[in-house]
Amino acid sequence: MNVKQPPHVLSVQSHVVSGYVGNKSATFPLQLLGFEVDPINSVQLTNHTGYKCVKGQVLDSNDLGELMVGLRENDLDHYSHLLTGYAGSASFLKTIAKLVTDLKKKNPSLIYVCDPVMGDNGKMYVPNELLEIYRDDIIPLADIVTPNQFELELLTGRKVNNISNVQEAIKELHAKGPQTVVISSTEIDKNLTTVASTLKDGVMIKLEIPRLPAAFTGSGDLFAALFLAHSHLQGSIKPALEKTVNTLYEVLKKTHEYSKGPHEDSAQSAKKIELRLIESKKVIENPGTELVAEIL
Repeated sequence: MNVKQPPHVLSVQSHVVSGYVGNKSATFPLQLLGFEVDPINSVQLTNHTGYKCVKGQVLDSNDLGELMVGLRENDLDHYSHLLTGYAGSASFLKTIAKLVTDLKKKNPSLIYVCDPVMGDNGKMYVPNELLEIYRDDIIPLADIVTPNQFELELLTGRKVNNISNVQEAIKELHAKGPQTVVISSTEIDKNLTTVASTLKDGVMIKLEIPRLPAAFTGSGDLFAALFLAHSHLQGSIKPALEKTVNTLYEVLKKTHEYSKGPHEDSAQSAKKIELRLIESKKVIENPGTELVAEIL
């Protein structure tokens, strides 16, 4: 009897022992949605950087290469998807470029989803030299790319102040190679908006997201994982984006509700605003339909 194998994701991004960012944000939702997930942790930290103390280790490019040799030697390197997030060094990011090429040789149908994690709110939190590697080496290899507004501006060299600016910047990213471009969040016209475009359908859509009075960590990582899943499951960009954003919004609402109340110190405050993924199991499996995308 032929048993259909579930989609299989190799996810290369950060890991925290406590909390939910990077692979900790991506793995559980992907598994709930029916995906096998093999995580490689670009860094292993005690917690995210919003806490007063951070300890841990960094995986270097040689370590990543050694892991891939082991997977290849055991014929364990056949994936339907590759998802990449935080990379802390130029050499590590260049090794990811080689990884994409090698995995696509093994499976030419592999979908590469790149979250080009560089910064947010006008501030870079990776070395400056990563921008050139992302722009010139990584983005042309990606099938789907999910930058935030700041990262979109970095990758295109364009300032984004309105929806027209976003559309032009997205077209520029398409020209570099990706078939699908999704801007996970933009703050334009006083709204929080996500914009998605695909060359496959020749359509560009936007979806406005209600604001919550809190700053969340790991939400971009969750967004990329959810969009990977729903773009595969739905096969069309509009329902994929709607399911992604409705899920994310419900998780953030639950997280915000949980965070209310007195906070003893900054560490306690950071802990209370950690994404409530376990509590959101049902909504991850069955997203709502409240937020609806419109065609631009």
